Amino acid sequence: MGIFERWLTLWVALCIVAGITLGHFLPGVFQSIGALEVAQVNLPVAVLIWLMIVPMLLKIDFAALHRVREHWRGVGVTLFVNWAVKPFSMALLGWIFIRHVFAPYLPAEQLDSYVAGLILLAAAPCTAMVFVWSNLSDGEPHFTLTQVALNDTIMVFAFAPIVGLLLGLSAITVPWSTLFLSVVLYILIPVAFAHWWRKRLLAKGGEATLQRVLARLQPISLIALLATLVLLFGFQGEQILEQPLIIAMLAVPILIQVYFNSGLAYLLNRQVGEAHCVAAPSALIGASNFFELAVAAAISLFGFDSGAALATVVGVLVEVPVMLSVVAIVNRSKGWYERHAAQA
Repeated sequence: MGIFERWLTLWVALCIVAGITLGHFLPGVFQSIGALEVAQVNLPVAVLIWLMIVPMLLKIDFAALHRVREHWRGVGVTLFVNWAVKPFSMALLGWIFIRHVFAPYLPAEQLDSYVAGLILLAAAPCTAMVFVWSNLSDGEPHFTLTQVALNDTIMVFAFAPIVGLLLGLSAITVPWSTLFLSVVLYILIPVAFAHWWRKRLLAKGGEATLQRVLARLQPISLIALLATLVLLFGFQGEQILEQPLIIAMLAVPILIQVYFNSGLAYLLNRQVGEAHCVAAPSALIGASNFFELAVAAAISLFGFDSGAALATVVGVLVEVPVMLSVVAIVNRSKGWYERHAAQA
């Protein structure tokens, strides 16, 4: 894991401070940035999100999809958790904690928006960081690659319907045109472009050329992420200063859903007889989120200064420490997991 990934929580914390400070002293600048919209899409953020997403998608070999059958049970478990459990469990947790348990302590006008942000966060399975978590848990690399490629393919078709359904069930007005525009801008076009670019790079100079391009793009991707966070907290600053516990309250349902979904995927893989090298990355893929997409969709749908945007950023804040804890759990429980396999 690189220095940025290892200390992601620290960088996010620094972005919170920088964004709040700049937003307080330079409110006009942030308002001008927020006004740069076309069809409800903020142009500066669209550029930053592309700079974040494309390098991550460039790592994915969609040709690996044919290897799905090699670990079909693990793939089936992960798909079940990612698409049939995680978005719905997060909607339930948002309803319990945001609308009821923490409702007296949160801004009443933002409750719907917070729930929407949590749903957006849970509806997009992680793409890039999963490779890091899988490596740290000695996961089967071909399984991880095919699972991520399959999830990204499904996301093109399933993200908008699932989000629309859950927002509708939560009595939140769904701006369908903006939702579909977000899917096209932040899923369909980047996936197609990254796939085309990857094939071109491999044809031109092989794996070495691809890795050189990825190495050059990585700093740009990280800078884009940090810049997006500074913009978000520049708009959210006053709200956070007034109620600093908002971030902690939003983190509670996120933490619960991570441990619940990772545990469910891990146990189901054990039940169906998958090897630990598949169960570990399956648990990690089942729990983590594509927070870059969630942030982009939240801004497009609800705006910079919305509770939805803040909720998705809290997902970024807790991503590394909570996922490292899941890695530690699956690694330390390997003996217990394999004893069951031996008995079977």
